[in-house]
Order: sequence, then structure tokens, then C-alpha cells
Amino acid sequence: MDLGKYGHLTYSTLVHPGDTWEEMWASLTNYVPKVKARVCPDKPFGVSLRISNSSAETLINSPEERNKLKAFLADNDLYLYTVNAFVFGPFKNQIVKEKVYEPDWRTEERLRYSMNVADILAEVGAPFVNPSIQSPPLGFKPRVTDASVVEAYAHNVRRMAAHLHRLRERTGRTITLALEPEPYCYLETTAETVEFFTKVLRSEQSLQALGTDLGISAEEARVVLRRHIGTVYDICHQAVEFEDISASLKSLVDNDVPVFKLQEAAAMQMPDVTRETVEALRKWSDSVYLTQTIERRNGKLTRFLNLEDAFAAFEKDPTGHREWRTHYHVPVFLESLGDHFKTTRFAIAEALAFHKANPLSSQLEIETYTWDVLPAHLKTGDIVDYVTLELEWVQSQLI
Repeated sequence: MDLGKYGHLTYSTLVHPGDTWEEMWASLTNYVPKVKARVCPDKPFGVSLRISNSSAETLINSPEERNKLKAFLADNDLYLYTVNAFVFGPFKNQIVKEKVYEPDWRTEERLRYSMNVADILAEVGAPFVNPSIQSPPLGFKPRVTDASVVEAYAHNVRRMAAHLHRLRERTGRTITLALEPEPYCYLETTAETVEFFTKVLRSEQSLQALGTDLGISAEEARVVLRRHIGTVYDICHQAVEFEDISASLKSLVDNDVPVFKLQEAAAMQMPDVTRETVEALRKWSDSVYLTQTIERRNGKLTRFLNLEDAFAAFEKDPTGHREWRTHYHVPVFLESLGDHFKTTRFAIAEALAFHKANPLSSQLEIETYTWDVLPAHLKTGDIVDYVTLELEWVQSQLI
């Protein structure tokens, strides 16, 4: 929905089944009109569409499917302004863990997939927005073994920028690539993200390489990168990192790193980890997704890939006060989860207050994709009820 100067707000259809185009089409046509009827029955409603590689292959090779999608959107007063192209392959009902980042931005597969999504968006995306493509934070940090990996990332991101530039020249459409920092990834903290954009992607050598590819000057290449390459700022991720959200956002703004999408998501927070907390948490650790956990203890941050690793560290030394924050998306309208748990909803409120005072993105999106694995007591009605509550809560923060 269009919130005027605060941008467009929707929810991610990553919450629904959508590993293939047939599954995504069924989810899109079944759920999205029902949500629209609840939250903005008399106005157009924006759509965030999950497009897997399989779906991208179907759509890029089928004018009929693209036309069917365009007709459905028009007939239902819907408009597409962002695509989740983070998850390349299957995502639901199986163990995903760190495979969610594969293939990473070193690979031709990731580049070709992203280019296909861009071409689809140029045709199907709403003409009054610059549609964004949500993409991984380049790769899984443990696999970044030396500087050559980082340069391979930058090389393919430049190739993507060149493709988006040529697409703009050919179609008049400006499509953006939004890399999403996340715990345990190469782009993880705000400082690491700023460093990649300012010292790697915008280095003199990088700008010259892109300029040579496009036949333009290095300064013109800088403009191309600024126009087409930026970030998704997932509030949950930076809250898990114990970052000061306002300072983090200001750093991106001050360093001219675009936030193409501001993503409202909440993580689990355990303010005082005790043995009772650990025992209550065990039911959350059996997840198909990573549960990256960061511990703050005596002013020091310690990172764990999964909750099980945090449990092991606690068992080894249970003394002293510590706080844990875990990358497990939970409903944004909840401040407490019971059983010694809270949420990082406070970080969403802080980010939206910053955005309200200094609008930094024209695209807002709620991404609580964990509906299918949430404990039953956190599920409010059916999925349409749940999504509606999330949209209403976020909208209330901007009134």
C-alpha cells in the first residue's frame, strides 16, 4: 500500500509456499487478494513476490505466464514493486541452513538468476516505482577464504550493475539490486557493509573496470553503481548484531549506501540467559533455518552459528550475566514471547521513527517467513489474520 512520503508497504510472499512457479502462483492468487481486502480494500496494494530460480526460468521463457501475471495484478488492483531473489532453490519443508546463501555471488548461476529476475521486473513491475531485487549478502562468511573471493563478488556485482544499466537504456526502467546484510555472512555488520561499498565496489580500480565495460568514465560508473546497487536493511539482522539502529542507518546515509528496501522483522531476545532460559529455548533450536545467535557478555560479543552452539558454550561456563539475540523471525506485533523471551520489536520502532523523521527508503516490507515453523501458541488465527496484524502494526508506527 502507498504510505505517501513513507513509501510502499507490503509483506513478503516468502511466508507462503513458492519453490516453483506453480506453487507461487497458487499462493499469490489465493492469499494476497485476501490480505488486500483486509488492509486496503479500496486502494492498490503492493506485492513482494518470491521468485525462485525455477520460477525465474519459467517466467523468462514464457510470455504467456508473464502476461498472465500482469493481468492478475491489474485485475486485482495489485502492483509489483519488489522481488525476493535471495533464495535460489527450495525453501519450505526441508533443512535449509547455510545452503540458503548458495549459489553465492561468485557464481554464474547467481548472476544469471538475478539478471533474469531483473528482466522480468522490467516488464511486470509497477511503472511508478524502481523495483528492487532482494539478494544475499554476497556469501557465507566462513567460505570467504581470501581477498580473491571478495573480488569475485565485486566482479559479478559490477556485471549485474552493467546489465541493469543496459536494461535501463533499453526499456527506460530502473531496476535495483539490494544486498541484504545478515549474521555470519560476508556482509554482516553495518561497518562491513559500508566498507564493501566504499572501499571495494567504489574503489578506483572497480570504477574503472565498470567504466571500461560500459564505455563510460569512472565518475559515470560511480553514478551507475549508486543508481542500481544498494542494500536491504533487515532491522532484525542488525538488532541481532546489537547495533544502535539509528546510528547504523545514519552511517549508511552518511556514506551514501542506498537502502532500497527497509525490512520490518523482529528477532528473539533473551535479556538474561539462565538455565531455565536455555531449557525453554531448546524447542526453538530444532529448525530447518539457521539460528545465528549473538551473545553479549561483559561488553564482549560472541557469535554462534546455531542455538546449539550457544547452548554448548553455556554448559561449559554457565556463570555470569549474558544476553542472547537469535536470528529467528517472530511476529512484529509481539513484544514478548513468554518463557523468559522477548523480541527486538523495539528496534523496528526505532528504525521506523528514524524513517519517519528522515525518509530513507521508498520500499517497506514485513518479512516473517517462519509461520510454518513457529510454535502453535504464537500463531494468531490463520496466515491472513497473522499477516494483517503485522501490516496494521507497522502502519500504526508511521501514523
